[in-house]
Amino acid sequence: MSEFKEWKEKPHAKEWLIFPENMGTYLSIDETTLSKGELYTIITNKKAKGRKGAIVAILAGTQVDPIVAQLLKIPKSLRDKVKEITLDMANSMKAIAKKCFPKAIQVTDRFHVQKLALEALQDIRIKHRWEAIDQENEQIKQAKTNQKNFNAETFSNGDTRKQLLARSRYLLYKAPNNWTENQHLRSKILFDQYPDIKKAYDLVQGLRSIFNTATSIQSAYTKLAHWYKDVEQTGFKAFNTIANTITINYRSILNYFINRSTNASAESFNAKIKAFRAQFRGVKNVEFFLFRLTRIFA
Repeated sequence: MSEFKEWKEKPHAKEWLIFPENMGTYLSIDETTLSKGELYTIITNKKAKGRKGAIVAILAGTQVDPIVAQLLKIPKSLRDKVKEITLDMANSMKAIAKKCFPKAIQVTDRFHVQKLALEALQDIRIKHRWEAIDQENEQIKQAKTNQKNFNAETFSNGDTRKQLLARSRYLLYKAPNNWTENQHLRSKILFDQYPDIKKAYDLVQGLRSIFNTATSIQSAYTKLAHWYKDVEQTGFKAFNTIANTITINYRSILNYFINRSTNASAESFNAKIKAFRAQFRGVKNVEFFLFRLTRIFA
């Protein structure tokens, strides 16, 4: 009934699927997993907005040469029409975009850059949390040795030190104007107790502000230079690593300020694939899954 048995792409579906008719001027490239952690590289047309005609190509793996070999089958006239392609900071994605779409501007997704900064911030919080757990365990042991009851120190909002660090996870992802009243109180206690978390949080917010407020490549470049200086003054190793990563990828990161394009369409499409996969309780037959996927979105 589905015509799957007569599907002409079936013999090579697990390796590559290409739909040149879905090419557009603005593309996204990203990786996703279909089954058992196996990665696929997916190129989508932003104009389709995640509906029919969205899939340009689905290619097994993330290795550059096999993927490029398949994408070069698309006529050069179509590939040269691509003006912009959004991607993450993976070198493989950049190499694929450069070789297959040489006239397209590469734009690094701003949210991947911000995610690195958020992960560095959370690493500092987690480090303090493990220290608080060790400290509390040691205090419990001492109380038992001295045959006393252990009462953990609590702050004005009722959190113990261990709870304060655990419950602060989500507020650190948000801007202060999105905090609830309880989160405002918790953040004040957290930042008083751990000034380094406050410094790291300010760096994250500073980076977010650059993406939100810079109006041109020139102003963004200047603001990033000031942000680098702030990073150097804090001495945080993780943030220095992020600053170096931004320096290496600065051209594609700054290209964001041309059209303020992100890779959100690719992330949204990945979410649709995950929902589709969950609906059918996983992927038992990869070819049939790809058949259904392409029938709907290609």
